[in-house]
Amino acid sequence: MELQEIDVVIEPNGQVKVEVRGVKGMNCLDLTKALEDALGGQIEEREMRPEAYETAQEFAFETQRQYS
Repeated sequence: MELQEIDVVIEPNGQVKVEVRGVKGMNCLDLTKALEDALGGQIEEREMRPEAYETAQEFAFETQRQYS
């Protein structure tokens, strides 16, 4: 299982940036929902990383292929 990380950066102007790594598919949205709600729930921009468009099945296949 890959390490899952959430980085939170608070800019000097008060803008908060949240970056998720190590999560395949749209599960990243589930991981950040509580944090987003606690910060007021107002999302100005959402930029998805390429991993967000991969499925867990694709990831499992890639993992098998790499270690076979």
